[in-house]
Amino acid sequence: MPTLICDCNQTMPLQAQALGAALNENLTLHSTLCRREAGLFQKAIQSGDDVVVACTQEKRLFAEVGEQTVSATSVIRFVNIRETGGWSKDAASAMPKIAALLAAAHLPDAEPVATVTYKSAGRLLIVGALDQAEQVAALLADTLDVTIFAQGVSGQPQPGFPMQERKYPVISGAGLQLKGWLGAFEASWQKSNPIDLDLCTRCNACLAVCPEGAVDFSYQIDSKKCTAQRDCVAVCKVAGAIDFGREPQAVTEAFDLVLDLGISPLITLHAPPQGYFAISAFSGLASPDLLPTVVKLRDLVGEFEKPKFFDYKQKICAHSRNETVGCKACIDICSAGAVSSEKDRQQIVVNPNLCVGCGACTTVCPTGALTYAYPRASEQGVRLKTLLSTYAKAGGKNAALLFHSQGAGQQAVEALGRAARLEKAVHGVPAQVIPQALWHTASVGLDLWLSAIAFGASQVAVLMTEEEAPAYVTGLTEQMAVAQAVLHGMGYTGTHFHLLRAGGGQGGVQALDACLQELARNQTVSPAAPARYAVAQEKRSTLDMALDHLMSQAPASLPEAIALPARGSPFGSLLVNKDACTLCLSCVSACPSSALQDNPELPQLKFIEKNCVQCGLCASTCPEDAITLQPRLLLTPQRKEARVLNESQPYHCIRCSKPFGTLKAIESMLGKLAGHAMFQGAAADRLKMCSDCRVIDIYSADNEMKITDIR
Repeated sequence: MPTLICDCNQTMPLQAQALGAALNENLTLHSTLCRREAGLFQKAIQSGDDVVVACTQEKRLFAEVGEQTVSATSVIRFVNIRETGGWSKDAASAMPKIAALLAAAHLPDAEPVATVTYKSAGRLLIVGALDQAEQVAALLADTLDVTIFAQGVSGQPQPGFPMQERKYPVISGAGLQLKGWLGAFEASWQKSNPIDLDLCTRCNACLAVCPEGAVDFSYQIDSKKCTAQRDCVAVCKVAGAIDFGREPQAVTEAFDLVLDLGISPLITLHAPPQGYFAISAFSGLASPDLLPTVVKLRDLVGEFEKPKFFDYKQKICAHSRNETVGCKACIDICSAGAVSSEKDRQQIVVNPNLCVGCGACTTVCPTGALTYAYPRASEQGVRLKTLLSTYAKAGGKNAALLFHSQGAGQQAVEALGRAARLEKAVHGVPAQVIPQALWHTASVGLDLWLSAIAFGASQVAVLMTEEEAPAYVTGLTEQMAVAQAVLHGMGYTGTHFHLLRAGGGQGGVQALDACLQELARNQTVSPAAPARYAVAQEKRSTLDMALDHLMSQAPASLPEAIALPARGSPFGSLLVNKDACTLCLSCVSACPSSALQDNPELPQLKFIEKNCVQCGLCASTCPEDAITLQPRLLLTPQRKEARVLNESQPYHCIRCSKPFGTLKAIESMLGKLAGHAMFQGAAADRLKMCSDCRVIDIYSADNEMKITDIR
């Protein structure tokens, strides 16, 4: 796969020989590949091999030239080396990073996954004041089938006059609720207002005669203002549109798209469903968000697809057992309302139509029941190894990975690169900082962060922007605290994990520049030799391999265990109060990861710490409240071995001497029932018998009444 590099009119100090050596390729340095040297690009794409072009500014131009070139069959891959390193103040020492970016561009695309389909026929519901909704409807009616839900403006001056000509269906009511997604929205409301809009002629007689001003141009009566003068009924006697005795009626109607112009949005999620648009503080056609929204709405007619971003394995999910809720990290962090609890089936449910692919649920999932599917963790692992191994091969030191989103995060990095080209006070992306774009910054977590350190990175930074929900910041902060505690506990000094924030404007550029300069100056201790394992799709498997490598390369003697933060830790032990525990073993059946086990031969509660995910189901299930979670990472071989947390002597049947329970459990039961009238004498003795002997004793006792004795 040939690589075409260009120094953009000699504004970047690229070293073709050094880059070629790192890529095992003979590279030619170009200066105007998008202009005078375009013929060389055409020649390359006629070779039949895929081509990597180190330029994203002229991506569209190169694509058009490729379409117009005869016999051009190559797939073209683009990578930005200019703003990410070539235009920084230390660009001359950025060749290892540029080589790493070029090597990663040679990797194949992510494997295809299942898709989620949306079908929209263009049925649009506009919610808001009638006059404003009609103005916006005029911009969309030639493409979309518009219906208006007229809302009054409570407590504010009445909106302006609606259009004289009734062009669009108008509905209204109380308690409007909305659910669904693109192509499948369901609006429901109560048709309880005295004015029937189907009969209303908009003669405005009711508005003119109402002494309280309880009727506005939504043609609905505000019950809080109305004092039952009923003048409106008298003036509407011909049309008969006003009837205060009409019974409320529940109404539901389907729509494909929703434009919400109301004062309070119907959906307040940080990531609203596809097809729902809300313009806050809407003030008419001059609203700055209106034009972009109208353009998007006009394009949302037809059939659309997106990847199904997640995979779910219910078998290892730690959410619920026996109607007891344990882990609900995915539900708490989802900003799209796509994850919910299904109590009947004891599992979580992810709605793929609502999922926006942020991956936050997969990052906080302790078991790996939820995994990110596009791209897969294994594919991300190959990319990380390629970046870091190529960087090291080219002579790079102290690599720092910078994960950012493909949207606002990438714009922030590129803005920093352009500013460094023009302003002396801005340094740009440092030579050892390797930017890496993700679909969403929350999609990568503990397993890949620790793997990056194991593969040779000295630091991992995640760049957050206004795109991210507050819950994502909290979740990533907790996960980074766990990762940092692991490395510190193993003796790796310094701060390896960073959560950076990027604002907008020139101030945001300077703040990001300062953060990255501090990142470049930060000193850390990392593994002496890089790991060679392959990242697995199973989260726990990857974590185990990363931990094993980090322990083998630890710069100091390892402690027995590392204390971890209480929130977000996927590792830990259990403390069992032996005085309270009766060895009922209800915790064993509740454990989703087989960390708790029983012994078929003896009354024992056994525990494998490696399997524990700290979901808390055992503690919630325990009837004696005898279990306490202990977040930690055990570093001794016992972490993978079963150990006994509690054991007891078996209780033997007083009739046949067969063991049938534990001494502690039987004694506890006898103590609780000692004062009960039904468990005295022979009945109390039966509690000390096995199930077989108990039945025999009941039928053989002379003083027991049998059903056959009843006449």
